[in-house]
Amino acid sequence: MGDSINTEISKPKIKHDWYQTDAQVVVTILIKNAQSDKVKVHYGDRSLSVSSPLSDTDNEYSLELELAHEIVPSMCTYVVSPSKIEVKMRKKEGLRWTQLEGEARQEKIKAIPQAIIDASGPKQPPNIFRKDWNKIEKDIQKMEEEEKPEGDAALNALFQKIYGEGSDEVRRAMNKSFVESGGTVLSTNWDQVSSEKVEVKPPDGVEFKKWDN
Repeated sequence: MGDSINTEISKPKIKHDWYQTDAQVVVTILIKNAQSDKVKVHYGDRSLSVSSPLSDTDNEYSLELELAHEIVPSMCTYVVSPSKIEVKMRKKEGLRWTQLEGEARQEKIKAIPQAIIDASGPKQPPNIFRKDWNKIEKDIQKMEEEEKPEGDAALNALFQKIYGEGSDEVRRAMNKSFVESGGTVLSTNWDQVSSEKVEVKPPDGVEFKKWDN
């Protein structure tokens, strides 16, 4: 028989949308029940790449965007919830984006305070540059309060920022304290947690039980 059979399985259409604030561009991808540990997000100076396996299928969702303006990759975050993936990208310049992708007019509408863009404060020569973690936490807290995110989202953004910008010792301390304490302690002080096992410290009134396999 001359008729060929099309065996290609049509991929479900996943809708994405975007909006902006003075400081951020937010892309929302309506994927349900995405597995956070398998979602991959990559930020470029003017690009965004998101991929995620689709539940109950062998297909993978992929979104590749060439952005209309520049972003600050180190200050971008994403949150995976049961109904969507939300990607928050920090604008590099105080521009009101007229479009998400492609070439757009470089018309400056409203400047973003440099204190927010450069969370580590004034630039210094690389050989003497030191991050002020207290200032970073305060700047992120102020930034998140102005945009009124949900509590967990703001906390996750802070942890991602500290981990992403931290030294090897900061990352080792965070990993060791979180794993050894069963997720009840998160420390950035390697000198404090390196010498001994971090004990479990559940909230007051809560008893920690380890379940045997």
